[in-house]
Amino acid sequence: MKTPYYHYDLKLLGATLDAMGQAVREDDPFVVHYAIKACYNDAVCRMIASRGYGADCVSEGEIKHCLEVGFKPENIVFAGVGKTDEGIDYAISQGIGCFNVENVPELEVINERAGLLGKTVNVALRINPDVDAHTHEKITTGLNENKFGIAMEDMVSAIRKAEKLEHVNYIGLHFHIGSQVLDVSLFAPLCERINELQDMLDGEGIKTTYINVGGGLGIDYEDPNGHPIPDFEGYFSVFRNGLKLRAGQKVHFELGRAVVGQCGTLYSKVLYVKQGHEKKFVILDAGFTDLVRVAMYGSYHYIENTTPHSTTLEPYDVVGPICESSDVFAEGRMLPATERGDIYAIRSAGAYGHVMASTYNYRDLPGEVAE
Repeated sequence: MKTPYYHYDLKLLGATLDAMGQAVREDDPFVVHYAIKACYNDAVCRMIASRGYGADCVSEGEIKHCLEVGFKPENIVFAGVGKTDEGIDYAISQGIGCFNVENVPELEVINERAGLLGKTVNVALRINPDVDAHTHEKITTGLNENKFGIAMEDMVSAIRKAEKLEHVNYIGLHFHIGSQVLDVSLFAPLCERINELQDMLDGEGIKTTYINVGGGLGIDYEDPNGHPIPDFEGYFSVFRNGLKLRAGQKVHFELGRAVVGQCGTLYSKVLYVKQGHEKKFVILDAGFTDLVRVAMYGSYHYIENTTPHSTTLEPYDVVGPICESSDVFAEGRMLPATERGDIYAIRSAGAYGHVMASTYNYRDLPGEVAE
């Protein structure tokens, strides 16, 4: 296949889904939604939907795609800070399970749109728990002041507002503290905060049946071969042991990267090997238009030369063809001696890879193959 392209390992995806399913016990009141923003590939999404999981969407387009690949509308939750009127109308018309509401003005708009359609819809309010996920600043979302969610101090008044509105049905709370969290113990403070907020709601006589803790479970970008499947057992056990649930409550999860991250690899051809005065550069036909995570977040991806000519390792700067200095995948990476035409594999690219690709420099989008 013409490079650059993404390859999705459906066998590994299946094993990952098996591990996730086994980590949820039969008596757990847990509901898992796939955060589809991580990867839209049809084959990947169809496999996840076929296992009965729900979906977490942030746009009208994502909801449409979910329905096309087999997710049930009642298992779809609609999040995101910028829901359009058209997106809200579409979600209502399709009968999705719940709107995760980010602010009071949005709550009012959802009520208005539902009224125009003669419907009443379930809503959960996204609360900022002011819990630090200790992850990259650009993927930390649970602190008190950011564009996401409602401050804890405003929670009760927002719920009271929802209770007064005719076409929304308040069912619970939504949280998300951040992404790429590897130490599952960092979710324990979220559990403690949820317990505190639930006590507060009990005192106010507010009934809550839906607790959505978001996602955030990370993957091992440095050693994808050694750790191809995340610690789902440890992750779910934190919530199983840490949350003090009320009778009838369900806990919802929104997992994306943890599900699909390791099953995707970006393959790219070496165009040139350039010898500088102090460095050697491997210039690939893939750039940040194909995988932007490194340029955007400074992220690490394990890189392999799939056609090595020697076991001798040399330090290379691995770069792309884009006309920006930030188009760099790795600096000083120790790799086997490389020649023009070699094929590089950039691992752990299944999440936030192809979905964030662009046509900058008038380039084609990378291809995809799932098998």
